[in-house]
Parts: sequence; C-alpha cells; structure tokens
Amino acid sequence: MTRQGEAMAAVVAAMDRLRSPGGCPWDAEQTHRSLAPYAVEEAFELAEAAESDDRAALRGELGDLLLQVLFHARVAEEHPSDPFDLEDVAQVLLDKLVRRHPHVFAETDGVRSAADVEVAWHEIKKRERSGEDVLAGIPLALPALARAQKVARRLRREGVVQDALLGEDGPPPADGAEGALGRELMGLVLRAEAAGVDAEAALRAHLRRLEDARRQGPI
Repeated sequence: MTRQGEAMAAVVAAMDRLRSPGGCPWDAEQTHRSLAPYAVEEAFELAEAAESDDRAALRGELGDLLLQVLFHARVAEEHPSDPFDLEDVAQVLLDKLVRRHPHVFAETDGVRSAADVEVAWHEIKKRERSGEDVLAGIPLALPALARAQKVARRLRREGVVQDALLGEDGPPPADGAEGALGRELMGLVLRAEAAGVDAEAALRAHLRRLEDARRQGPI
C-alpha cells in the first residue's frame, strides 16, 4: 500500500512525461476538444460499474475518469493566455465545496437532514446563477432522458406546472406523431421524477436485464 498522495503524485508526473517533448506522440497531439468524447465514455463506464456493484471495475473506472481530469489539467497548462493547472482545478473545487456546505464549514443553523441539505444546496446554486436562465449549465450532450429529467426538476422548482412541462399549453408541434411521442416520453420522465427514480438509470437497468437474459438463452 502506497502512502497517501504518493500514487497521485506519481500519476501526475507520468501524465506530464507523456505530454512533454520526448513523451507519447498521441498524447502530445490531444486538445480539450479531442479529449471530450473520452470523458463522456468514461463517465458512462463508471456509472455502469457503480450500478452493477462491481467494485473491481469501479476502482478501474474511477482511475480512467481521473486520467481525464489529469489530462485536461495538463493540456490547460499550455494555454498561451489563460493557463491553469491541477492545483487551480482543486482550488476551484475546494471553494465550491465550502461555499455550498455552509452547514459544515460555517456552522449554519437550520440544516438537520439530507433533505434540508438538498434544499439549501439548490438555493445556493440559484444565487450563484443569478442573472442566468434557470436552465443554464445543463449540458446539451446529456442523454435525452437524463436531460429531460434535469430540465423538469429545475423548472418545477420555479413553479412550472406539469401541463407546461408536457407542452400541452403551448403551440401544437410541427410533426404530430413526433410531438405526441415526445410528450409521452416526457410524461414517463415526470413519473420517474415524482417517484424519485432516475429515468436514465432505470432504462439502463432494464437493458442490462434483457442482455443478461439473452446471454442465458433466447428471449
């Protein structure tokens, strides 16, 4: 077992060597944009390992996702006008953790449960987004079910009612069949949200069950 921090320092040094002159030609050519698809892929592989309760895979996938953080931070050091490094990334994260947990770091009263923490967290985020649209920051690249649930969650906090979320009080869709199916899918997302279920994870779990059944014989 390595001492705490020893392996992290070693992997940071390894990433620096890979990216530096005389290192790996492929690593040297990468940019934030070219690396972006790998971050998405690794995040999904981590989610799959977590949902499968596969601890060996989880450990490996966490390492793969950490590599993406280290790689992006190393590339960022080379920016000609706005460089930053892993320490800057960690400092931004630390500041955010402290700012969004005043009940821990500032001994704020009134937070006694996980539900209280969630309410306070969203209020803090709302203040941070002051002047921005309530949907700002939701990635367009999220899978549609996950994005729909995140959009619905934010809009519901703003008092938007279900009919509006389903688009039933707006203009009719240009494509009737597509619009109707979209509303049905959104309705399922709203059902999942009301039940406290992650719609994207639920569908992934169902697909895993189908795949497992197929491996055991014809469905």
